[in-house]
Amino acid sequence: MMNTTSFLLESKVELLSIFRSKGFVIPASVFPCLFYLFFGIMFSHDDSHNYMFINYLIFGMISPALFSFGVNVAIEKQNGWLVLKQLSPVSAYQYLFAKCVSASVFSLIVACLMSMLALFSGVSLALEQFLIIVLIALLGTFPLCLLGLVIGLCVSAKAAPAVVNLVYLPLSLLSGLWLPITLFPEPMQWFAWLLPTFHISQLALGVIDAALGFAIYYHLSIFTLQTCLLCFVAHTKFKQA
Repeated sequence: MMNTTSFLLESKVELLSIFRSKGFVIPASVFPCLFYLFFGIMFSHDDSHNYMFINYLIFGMISPALFSFGVNVAIEKQNGWLVLKQLSPVSAYQYLFAKCVSASVFSLIVACLMSMLALFSGVSLALEQFLIIVLIALLGTFPLCLLGLVIGLCVSAKAAPAVVNLVYLPLSLLSGLWLPITLFPEPMQWFAWLLPTFHISQLALGVIDAALGFAIYYHLSIFTLQTCLLCFVAHTKFKQA
């Protein structure tokens, strides 16, 4: 059973560890904001501000999930810290959930920064819509945490940043976070259904009736299945580490 006090302390340590890593904090917070500023604000049409904001918000919020797990776990594995954690009385789930909490807090900070930019871009969302969209994006970071964990457990600390980028950028592009997937060839449009970020995007866009029109339960079912699959793979890899 998870000890609440120990879990909160573990989460605090993970969060402090993230904020002390300038090599992570600056790119993870500034890079998505710059992307949104140039492509989501400066080069968007007047009728697409809400659409662009939602997709770039998701793009920004999944970044801490992927990078904090993918890079930090690889470093901890290399330094022997991961083995020490596995041998300690601390539950593996407590260790992983603490990392999820720290990644979620940082994702919310990124969401706040991007929302400040959105104030100058003509975004017109009701408060209820905005909160629901942020909640969907936040819940959507969980499978990305699992994906980052798998990467961190499979690659070396030196290779982790490059591998995470090789996953993060194509994942964002091919799931329609940068461009509507309707602009892609039909095979690529069907390929997007294999990506969890596509379903996160469609669920969030559904709040403003800008999704592709498929039933919500399709996206929820596939997203849940993908999350369970990633959870199984991450659990297996963690036991083997």
